[in-house]
Amino acid sequence: MSAPIRLLGENSTPIWGMTNADRCRRMAEKDGKPLAPGHELVFNLAYVFDPMLLRWVIEQPGTVFAWGDDPVIGQVPAGSDPMAASVIDLSDGRKLYNRQLRKLEQPFVRELTPATRREIERKSYFGAYKGVTDALTKYLWPELALWLTRGAASIGMTPNMVTAIGAALCIYATYLFAYGHYWTGMLAGFIFMVLDTVDGKLARCTITSSKWGNVADHGVDLVHPPFWWYFWGVGLGAWGLALSTSTFIWVMIAVVAGYVLQRVIEGMFIKDFGMDIHVWQKFDSDFRLITARRNPNFAILFFATLAGRPDIGLIALAWWTVISLVVHAVRLVQAYAVKRSGRPIVSWMEEA
Repeated sequence: MSAPIRLLGENSTPIWGMTNADRCRRMAEKDGKPLAPGHELVFNLAYVFDPMLLRWVIEQPGTVFAWGDDPVIGQVPAGSDPMAASVIDLSDGRKLYNRQLRKLEQPFVRELTPATRREIERKSYFGAYKGVTDALTKYLWPELALWLTRGAASIGMTPNMVTAIGAALCIYATYLFAYGHYWTGMLAGFIFMVLDTVDGKLARCTITSSKWGNVADHGVDLVHPPFWWYFWGVGLGAWGLALSTSTFIWVMIAVVAGYVLQRVIEGMFIKDFGMDIHVWQKFDSDFRLITARRNPNFAILFFATLAGRPDIGLIALAWWTVISLVVHAVRLVQAYAVKRSGRPIVSWMEEA
């Protein structure tokens, strides 16, 4: 059952292809967490706000986020005056730590009018970006992904549709790599990587995320990289650059075992410390920009192929995977040492 809600005012200006009232109802339904007894969620339809504020007020009954003298979103006793609650005025520029997106930020709050709609869509889109991610996702294609996200929302595409198209391109890229068609494969892979950003942003901006959509998206992300690197190695024969059997085996051990073990370390960190390893200290957040994940590895292969040596690119990818694994292993050991000393493991963003 969805939480009881009260909508303040009216607003006919659409955002991401829906009314603000529909957006607020979707957010309340998607969260699904029970409110304090006798409480309701209050939404001011004059404003659009960062969804993280809803998570905050659900965890803190009696709290209202405001913009100056106007309530924006809160959880208050049913029928009560929102501004009589514990009010947090966000117009003073304060920042909050967003655990879901791993970033410290000032949550966006903006009055929704026809003149501000496009700006708000842009802000809500970039607000859905993870603060700690790889350099390509963070700097290279946000504008392209914004354009695609707007287009998908305008024609009624669902995030699952985008995920399905991306998955098909991912498989096609794998096939092309196996036959040494690296440039065509990288084009398919590039489009897939951009769509991998679009489906998540579309889900967050239109409040249409789903459990199975999330599983499908993350499942494809988790499984495919070792297959890409393996079939890249297979395709080297078409270039006359096939690795020797022993070299190929060692490279595959490095890229596959290194990838799996790095993921295991990340999982152990989350299990034992309750947060992502990449948000512990600023070094970890900076290293996430270039660590041996799919996108940075893809960049290594791109530049190596540009130089006419896709074989050296794969070997360099293997070495970078091993180096990244060592860095993560050292950081995990250091975290356990800090914990044994009695000091808390806290994200540098929460301390900021």
